[in-house]
Amino acid sequence: MKVIIIAAGTSTRLGNLTEEIPKGLLKINNKSILEIQIQQFKKKNISKIIIITGPHHEKFHFDDVSLINDRKYMEHDVLGSLMIAKSEMNSEIITSYSDIIFENSVLDSLLQFKGDIGIAVDLNWEEKYLNRTEHPKNQADNVVIEDNKVVKIKKNISKYESTQQIGEFLGLMKLSDYGAEIFIKKYDELIQSHQGKFQDAQSIKKAYLTDLIQELIDSGMKISPIFINGRWAEIDTPQDLESARKIWY
Repeated sequence: MKVIIIAAGTSTRLGNLTEEIPKGLLKINNKSILEIQIQQFKKKNISKIIIITGPHHEKFHFDDVSLINDRKYMEHDVLGSLMIAKSEMNSEIITSYSDIIFENSVLDSLLQFKGDIGIAVDLNWEEKYLNRTEHPKNQADNVVIEDNKVVKIKKNISKYESTQQIGEFLGLMKLSDYGAEIFIKKYDELIQSHQGKFQDAQSIKKAYLTDLIQELIDSGMKISPIFINGRWAEIDTPQDLESARKIWY
């Protein structure tokens, strides 16, 4: 089992808080976001942890963690940054954004998942958006689920059938070795041949993970929801950071 944490973004929404350090190194009380994640993974005996860095690569200092520097982080978005580490995606892996914190129970749900491609989903997601004025509900990465399969993933989904459930993607994904192979194969095909708009992105180079997940769904690949129980938080704005500091310990 490996973990790949994507920490190559510029984090502009946090303003001057991330002018000199990456978002993942911001402190939630006495530990950085990445320290909290790394400790969670190591508690589960996951020893192979890889962080994909972008700006301020020299400020990442963690014991027993591998760093891969995405020197072209300005040329692509989250999906492209993950693919910088595709040579490491040759076994069962968990991928994570660098701006989320979560309880042990959330990670337990991922570790128990036995399918090929699964994404962590919170069905009680709307509670998190109460008084979250700097990051409103319509910016959530929504997930529509039917018959225990993800049928759509995109921002601001408001209409769905009575037979469906709607949740929010946390930014955590679990891939089997076969799932990782399929994920990379689809990306390699697209980066060679696709032109113009790609799903909700302006191009394949500017795509998010959610765009490739939707492409896999459209191609007939089963994407499974991994329903989570337990607290988690996304730190995307100064308001998010202050809220996380109040509730996390």
